[in-house]
Amino acid sequence: MNKYVFHTDHLSEQQQAFIQTQFSQVAKQLDGFYSLESDEPVDLAVIRQQLDCDVNQLPANFKGNQVRLLVTDMDSTLISIECIDEIADMLGIKPQVSAITEAAMRGELDFAESLTQRVALLKGLPESDLQRVYDERLSLNPGAEQLIAHLKQSSVKLALVSGGFTFFTNKLKQRLGLDYTLANTLEVKDGCLTGQVEGDIIGAQAKADLLQQLSAELSLQPEQVIAMGDGANDLLMMDIAGLSVAYHAKPTVQAQTHTQLNQTGLDAVIALLKA
Repeated sequence: MNKYVFHTDHLSEQQQAFIQTQFSQVAKQLDGFYSLESDEPVDLAVIRQQLDCDVNQLPANFKGNQVRLLVTDMDSTLISIECIDEIADMLGIKPQVSAITEAAMRGELDFAESLTQRVALLKGLPESDLQRVYDERLSLNPGAEQLIAHLKQSSVKLALVSGGFTFFTNKLKQRLGLDYTLANTLEVKDGCLTGQVEGDIIGAQAKADLLQQLSAELSLQPEQVIAMGDGANDLLMMDIAGLSVAYHAKPTVQAQTHTQLNQTGLDAVIALLKA
């Protein structure tokens, strides 16, 4: 039987009637969401459009109560901004950098090459402007704190992996009590960015490698791991997780993941764990 999750706290009689035409049954109301199990062949795109809410089918071998690790991207996933674009805005070059970011997230550019290009444009920026971005522009996406609290209560480890920068991941780790972080380090000399990244660039392969490393260290099977992101450089890690979640993601990413969240906040992941 396939398990389906309806990410809404209310379904009208009319909506339930539609669900019955698709699944030959109505959805059961649970804690803030609805769920049902069915073997009926359905078109999720049609159902999502008709109900105007996120609807997801869980993988057959996925059991939310057995999950012990969630690995998530940072920019435009855990947080609402692309940090590098906001850093670029401090230099008045946000449009140029944003265009490269968008192309990279769609998978049209090699991520490492695109990051090198973008960071080079930041040369000379005072390091203090990174703090300004954190203080003035960085905010968590809706539902982030609720999700993190639920993960902690459920003994699920949380890893933040990012093609962004350690300046931000380190602060978020301390602020939110995250278990693991991985990101790129911006080189700084004399208080200013040099336009280079220290060491190897953290991209798609490094994200996937960390997921595998943590899974081995924690003795986890793939179905005990969730990977979540929004861009093409998240696909490798999402491909090896038991459940992949595309969060307000690019169409190419949504097409390759188990589940997608487009109308809800990060707390909708809790329903995937509880269903």
